[in-house]
Amino acid sequence: MFASLVRCGGYVWKFPPHITTAQRVNLKKRSLQVDSNIEAIYQGLFQVLPEKAKSGQLTNCKRVDYMKFEFPKYDEMSQRDKYFTFNRHAKNYRKAIHRERHWCKRSFRENPKYF
Repeated sequence: MFASLVRCGGYVWKFPPHITTAQRVNLKKRSLQVDSNIEAIYQGLFQVLPEKAKSGQLTNCKRVDYMKFEFPKYDEMSQRDKYFTFNRHAKNYRKAIHRERHWCKRSFRENPKYF
């Protein structure tokens, strides 16, 4: 009978200890695309609402205003916030972003309050 992978010296599921260069590049592309999409939605609202045509003003859409003015942009974030996320079970309350489930599909730009 053949030995299983666990018997050969380790777990079946192994994660790399650090995020790879390709993963960092793809994360940067996705984050910059999110930033450009937020800007496009914001500018598109001014075409629909011509009375608020000045840039930098608030629209009546709370979520769009929040994402435009309060949501951290990729260039404004620190390295720690870009590549690590909050985890209450981790040693320093930080967990590498590539260890999170569905980390390519969700935004981890915001930390909990007072963190």
